[in-house]
Amino acid sequence: MATRVLVLSASIGAGHTMAADAVAAAFRSRHDVDEVAQLDVMRTTNEVYRLLYDDGYFALVKSVPWIVGWGYDKSDQPFNLARGLKAWDRVNNLDTVRAIREFAPTHVVCTHFLPLRIVSLLLSQGTLSCSVSAVTTDYDFQGLWLTGAFTRMFVAREETRDHLLAIGVPERRVTVSGIPVRAGLDAPVDRAAVLGRYGLREGLPTVLVSAGAAGGDYVRAVVGQVQRVPTPHQTLVVCGRNAGLRASLDAQTAGDPCVQVLGYTSDMGDLLRATDLFVGKPGGLSSSECMAAGLPMVLINPIPGQEVRNSDYLLEEGAAVRCNYETTVGSKIERLLAEPGRLPAMAAAARRIGHPRAAQTIAYDVLHDADQSLWITRSAQKAMLRVAEAGHPLEDAGPRRTLAILADARTSMPVAVVTDDEVRRVDELFDSQLRDGEDVEVALDQLSRQDRLKIRVRPKTDPHLLLVLRRLIGDRAGVRLNVERTAGV
Repeated sequence: MATRVLVLSASIGAGHTMAADAVAAAFRSRHDVDEVAQLDVMRTTNEVYRLLYDDGYFALVKSVPWIVGWGYDKSDQPFNLARGLKAWDRVNNLDTVRAIREFAPTHVVCTHFLPLRIVSLLLSQGTLSCSVSAVTTDYDFQGLWLTGAFTRMFVAREETRDHLLAIGVPERRVTVSGIPVRAGLDAPVDRAAVLGRYGLREGLPTVLVSAGAAGGDYVRAVVGQVQRVPTPHQTLVVCGRNAGLRASLDAQTAGDPCVQVLGYTSDMGDLLRATDLFVGKPGGLSSSECMAAGLPMVLINPIPGQEVRNSDYLLEEGAAVRCNYETTVGSKIERLLAEPGRLPAMAAAARRIGHPRAAQTIAYDVLHDADQSLWITRSAQKAMLRVAEAGHPLEDAGPRRTLAILADARTSMPVAVVTDDEVRRVDELFDSQLRDGEDVEVALDQLSRQDRLKIRVRPKTDPHLLLVLRRLIGDRAGVRLNVERTAGV
């Protein structure tokens, strides 16, 4: 069977697309993949939906960023997405669904939670059969990533993994890969040659200022402050596709030989490795690229929610400093440049937490995963949500175990998270005795239609359990399962 990989993203900001590009490139570099395709789901939906998701988001970031932070916090718990929003996604992504089904992937990798929701729905409907992996693109985990079935969750750091395990996600379904970045950021670079291309010289500290996707007045203020830093240095400013900002900065820095202003550049990989200090916003991808290149950061204007949490992590690890006031950017940079050994120490911290080969790790694990997804029944989802909302791990929830893991007895891979009550229901359904470490074969063809109806209407029984069992068994006559529990689960 041909190996067909589909990488799905959503161009709400550049980061998700950049991560998808890195992952797709890693798959294309392998000899055991027959075809790789990429799809931006924002390109296959209608204009109204796209405007609400993309333009609406950036309008809020610009005008009322506190609402973005509030919305992030409100949607931060797993399995807490309103059903109305799921229906809205479904109606507005019919062309996306058609494109996915026409490609007929054996593996799907999602770098945004929106396409993950779509693919999980197709899996639950039985209209798609493939592995589906989630690649998170910020350092903190956002609850919208947990809404349905998935094969593997790739996360940015150990604390995220610990959080998922604490609420009941099986350990073997979570990989700390880091955030995927362009290849080669850990490779040596001819620093003198790179700087020389822009009229700058080696031996002088070089500050790289990035305007990011939004740009704006604060960038002009930042550049003005950097120009007044007394410690000798030189500055590169990258404006991206913001032509107006570039023209304004060209006028502002005219005659200053130590400042070079660039528009869009394909040279960013070299610039990250050839400079000494990055000044910009802590987006997931820009931060990850700096960490992979060993480049310290000065963080400005983080978006409430994910970027604030990204900055918290970078500060905790000693790879960045944050300016809480736009007026202090210059003084912060001056202290960093003037203090002997400070920048090398921050660069070492950045390299320590960087994951320059995250995309290759993701490609390898995806291709070595079985197709079988992890299913979490609705009752188990509610239990996991309660644990997350309570703020304590399962092992502190009391002596009564509420969750259990059903594992494929052949591979020991967890295939479902259920409640203890549902384990008893499975025993009743199949006249089995599922116990820790014991293999029991279950098969839906053992059930009469009348028995299936009885289990559906039995009080306190989640009807989703039968759907989960059907998806686990698929076209097979049966599957051997056992119950596994880890500490606290």
